[in-house]
Amino acid sequence: MKHVAKTRHRYRDVEGLRVRYREAGTPSSTAVVLLHGAPSSSYSFREVLPPLGEHTYVVAPDIPGFGFSDTPPVEEYEYTYEGLSHVIEALLDDLGVERYIVFVTDYSTPVGYFLATRHPERVLGLVVQNGNAHEAGLGEAWDSGRRYWAEPTEENKAALPDWLTFEGTRDTYLGGLPAEVAELHPPESWHLDWERLSRPGNTDVYFQFFYDYRKHVARFGEIAEYHSAYQPPCMLLWGRHDPAFDIAEVLAYHQALTTFEAHIFDAGHFLLETHAAEVADLLVTFTRNVLDRAGAAA
Repeated sequence: MKHVAKTRHRYRDVEGLRVRYREAGTPSSTAVVLLHGAPSSSYSFREVLPPLGEHTYVVAPDIPGFGFSDTPPVEEYEYTYEGLSHVIEALLDDLGVERYIVFVTDYSTPVGYFLATRHPERVLGLVVQNGNAHEAGLGEAWDSGRRYWAEPTEENKAALPDWLTFEGTRDTYLGGLPAEVAELHPPESWHLDWERLSRPGNTDVYFQFFYDYRKHVARFGEIAEYHSAYQPPCMLLWGRHDPAFDIAEVLAYHQALTTFEAHIFDAGHFLLETHAAEVADLLVTFTRNVLDRAGAAA
């Protein structure tokens, strides 16, 4: 492996926050940007960064509120996906990244789509892994959430699933998995997530993200218009046992996109924990094809 492909762990101060990020590959104005889900961090990408770094510049930030990036208390900072998209954009500007492929999953999906709809000329392609952008992906598991978004009462809040606990964090990884898939998951992942999530005030931050997700759902029509107008190259990666996002979401992408590719795995919500090698190969091929079409050197 080339030395430059090895993962580097760094910080930048942007938008009044200290943002921790991982990077691999030779710094360039063209990159692959990997945005993690909740309650995880850029740790999710630990196994795919070096293979991608052999071919292109890769940046994987810890979204503020997670990992080792700053986590101001909710009384001092308004946690919205739109606001966080500006933080990520400022980080990319500071790194000199002008165009990029963006990988989104779970709670980073709203962040990525704010980036794409605000500056579609900068986004060369999309990789969506168990992240929702259509009504099709929101099944019965979201019914209590929808009730709370419509009426944020204490009664409706009490009816939400009990996911802000150690058990809830673990179930985000293992929920719905058959035994032969569950045993592939390293338990360090949810223990590390819970160590961060259980810090004072962090569950409040996480809940703010959940509440702001209603605005992402309201943007589904705008996102469909973006797909139709700009036709970004798109690759769907899906763990079929995900209890939160329905597999119907995968086919929903064909409604507006004339071409896209989809890969469905016998896996759960955190696909990279069990299928990192397979995903890394797909990301390398997708990235090289997109950059070739864009006229950028991989």
